[in-house]
Amino acid sequence: MPRGAAVEMQHISKRFGTVQANDDVGMAVNRGEIVALLGENGSGKSTLVNMLAGIYVPDAGSIYLDGERRFFKSPHDAITAGIGMVHQHFKLIPVMNAWENISLGEKKSDTQKGFALSSPFLEKRRIVEKITRLEQRFGLGTQQNKKIYDMSVSEKQTVEILKVLYRGAQVLVLDEPTAVLTPQETVQLFAMMRNMKEAGCAIIIITHKLPEVMDISDRVTVLRKGKAVGTVHTKDTNPRELTELMVGASISLEIRREEPVPQEAPMLEVRSLTLHNAEGVKVLDTVSFEVSGGEILGVAGIAGSGQKELCEIIAGLRRADAGSVRFLGENLLGLTPRTIKKKGISMSFIPEDRLGMGLVGGMSITDNILLKSYDLPQGPLIDRGQGRVAAENIVQRYAISTPSVQHIVKKLSGGNIQKVLLGREIERRPRLLITAYPVRGLDIGASYSIYDMLNEQKRQGVAVLFIGEDLDVLRELCDRIMVIHNGAVMDIVDPCACSKEDLGLLMLGHKPETL
Repeated sequence: MPRGAAVEMQHISKRFGTVQANDDVGMAVNRGEIVALLGENGSGKSTLVNMLAGIYVPDAGSIYLDGERRFFKSPHDAITAGIGMVHQHFKLIPVMNAWENISLGEKKSDTQKGFALSSPFLEKRRIVEKITRLEQRFGLGTQQNKKIYDMSVSEKQTVEILKVLYRGAQVLVLDEPTAVLTPQETVQLFAMMRNMKEAGCAIIIITHKLPEVMDISDRVTVLRKGKAVGTVHTKDTNPRELTELMVGASISLEIRREEPVPQEAPMLEVRSLTLHNAEGVKVLDTVSFEVSGGEILGVAGIAGSGQKELCEIIAGLRRADAGSVRFLGENLLGLTPRTIKKKGISMSFIPEDRLGMGLVGGMSITDNILLKSYDLPQGPLIDRGQGRVAAENIVQRYAISTPSVQHIVKKLSGGNIQKVLLGREIERRPRLLITAYPVRGLDIGASYSIYDMLNEQKRQGVAVLFIGEDLDVLRELCDRIMVIHNGAVMDIVDPCACSKEDLGLLMLGHKPETL
């Protein structure tokens, strides 16, 4: 496979209305090379790779593929040219199996079409053999007849990678590929990427996890406010230098763990919580734990291990089949969120889907603040002036970057959206704060602002249940970590005495010998 620049983007610019997403950006990736693309939320990373993938058309600039200038007017043009993108949110059909998803949309010649119609069995064999050759070449592996809905996150990701390789991709763009993987699954993914690199593929990886950047990449291109501020060889840099390039200033990479405030009794007690889904499968299996005021209890687990259901039951959004949930001694199980609120119980739930369950994207910041207070005893009319004042206080206190409090929420960056949601809940002065993946997809600066906000709540004696996915963050921020696997509690550990590898094994359902 020839080496040299596989893709080069020169003087790329893209504007959306008044927002300059990319401004004269240039970057290149060679064959047999992995380039990490770093930047804060809103720095233009996604816009840049979406133009490479044919999703957007640049306003100015040029894209060269193997030295030839190319024009991509659609994703089909990019795929045909050998560029494949694996999105953070997978584009798979759950009811189909692996080989069907991988070959879906394949363009066949007239002879192949006739062959497929006359012999579906032989056509399937042709597809399976082609996938098998790709697996052997790149060191990948999947159960080709397994349904997508039965797969783990890492298995789905492998299917997505095989899908673009099946279409002949030699340039791969991976968007936050390790966001929901365990350490062991991340190691497997990086092994695949190194195999693809050795086979001559050019790979671009977007990630916010600096240790992974240092581990897997050959070079790093950094964007800041839509501009490329530098490209460095990974071996010649370090996480602190990359952070300074991203934010334009020095920033501490340490998360303070405040000492927990001693409490006489737990604030939240969960006992033998059990839930079955519509198919009768146990989603939660006799889950028991407790959280005290002035403590952050972290929850670690592979995606789909019951974290979402656990949060929703505690918040009153879902009914459990058995068990109890006691808050300050009172059983909440079966109560609605409105009833819980009317009882005067100060509890706030920050869901993982911030624009689906947390906020209304098409409404302003002010209106989203009012959503939590419209039913207070204040007469038949809503006091929008009071809501505006509350919104302005939240914007100022939590340094939310917005033109005004009347700005539509979905037009904010991810970090600012999360600050609006977290700020609104904190301003209600809860005794219990439940937050699920509060920094998912956020840059370093926004993430550390969220950690500071949670630590401040801990100092004020609030009990915090923190559902997270970054094991480094869980170990640094939390006082204890509860690990769940297939809806059951594997263990509750001291983060100072438990390694990332031990946590990963627990997440996979194995009890480490060291614990």
